[in-house]
Amino acid sequence: MLDWFTYFADWVTYSLFALASDSKLGGSVHFFIEDTVKILVLLLVLIYFIALVRATLNPEKVRCYLQGKNRFLGYILGSLFGSVTPFCSCSSIPLFMGFVSARIPLGVTIAFLLTSPLINEVVIVMLGSLLGLKFTLVYISIGLLLGMIAGFLIDAIKGERWLAPFLAKQYMQDDEAPLLEYQDKAMTLAARHQFAKKEMLTIFTRIWKWVIIGVGIGAVIHGTIPALWFSEHLGAGQWWSVPLAALLAIPMYVNATAIVPIIESLLLKGVPLGTTLAFCMSAVAVSLPEFMMLKQVMSSRLLILIGAYLLVALTLIGWLFNAVNF
Repeated sequence: MLDWFTYFADWVTYSLFALASDSKLGGSVHFFIEDTVKILVLLLVLIYFIALVRATLNPEKVRCYLQGKNRFLGYILGSLFGSVTPFCSCSSIPLFMGFVSARIPLGVTIAFLLTSPLINEVVIVMLGSLLGLKFTLVYISIGLLLGMIAGFLIDAIKGERWLAPFLAKQYMQDDEAPLLEYQDKAMTLAARHQFAKKEMLTIFTRIWKWVIIGVGIGAVIHGTIPALWFSEHLGAGQWWSVPLAALLAIPMYVNATAIVPIIESLLLKGVPLGTTLAFCMSAVAVSLPEFMMLKQVMSSRLLILIGAYLLVALTLIGWLFNAVNF
């Protein structure tokens, strides 16, 4: 099936558009057509089946399940649930407030909050189809680990004191918070199908433009920027290139869906894996628009601590992967 996408891109680029196969424009157009069609088709098919599996999973159920769990188990579960729960910056504040109101430990909430934008079913599908199982597992492992460690550190420094006052007081009450209840209703196969269909269309409608933007950026990198430039500036894995890549990515407003084709292009150009991960994961995890929204529920000190943690952690991860030449 994957060969079909290549044949289709060959036909459109070199036959229909009559572009030269050895030209920069031809290479860019071929890259754009092949990856765009491949990603969009796979997303439509696989999101539907993934949605069938998670038809009964929603933030309310997650919140109730996490309540009262062991702290360290909570970090693991928070990160895992974050990786399978749809999340975007527009939903960060109500989700965050809901978790805090249930008096779920702030560290568990932060683990969920950080993992959600980095990992989701769409990213897993795209990574697997473009970069293979090995890279996908590495990316998922890093995303989960970032969330779990952040959760532990936030609880260790009692980060709840740096929440907005109306949220911080939730953790200052002496009485036990009443356990929330969730009425889990069994769904029929027909109901699951309707849910999966709606989920597929909702997610596809929301992300198709990000796919095109991401693949477009990747196509420009792939076709117009010489590999020699990357090898001279980033390809040698200079120690400073990793923190610089992480910092340069902060102003970019892209989600994980758009960043996957950029990862592919950077790796194809010879940029070391560690530098690529630092750049791309920073662009997703240290999103300025999302941090501006979270400023409504967190103090500047807590936001700065979270941002600094992500930059330091991604730099260390980048150095590690560059050193071992993964």
